[in-house]
Amino acid sequence: MPHIVVHLSGQPDAALTRKTVDAVAELTQSVLGKQLPVIAITVQYIAADAWFIGGQTLASLGKSAFHLDISVTDETNTKAEKARYLREVHAAMAKIRPDLHEVSYIHVIDARGAAYGYGGKTQEYRHQQAGV
Repeated sequence: MPHIVVHLSGQPDAALTRKTVDAVAELTQSVLGKQLPVIAITVQYIAADAWFIGGQTLASLGKSAFHLDISVTDETNTKAEKARYLREVHAAMAKIRPDLHEVSYIHVIDARGAAYGYGGKTQEYRHQQAGV
């Protein structure tokens, strides 16, 4: 049930959006074990002249970048899984965008089950109902 927000540098590009969503969804399933029907992803674009790294714009650096926030229920993934996710998402984005700046961040947000959910139900409620 992760909610994922991806910021991409540059102008909106439907093909880039689709490649990004496909790569992120696949890795979220294969590395973090999340189910596709409850993976929600939004993609937003930020102009390269409005994205700064080290005080310089991506436009002046001739680079692209991304920032990904993913909210998952706390204690559903190990440190090793999260570290692998960061590595593999960054590698996938570097393939999609060969000019990718190294300073592209990924934040796995461990949200408490009692404070996070979808469909009007918390993840803690779903956990208790499952009898786990």
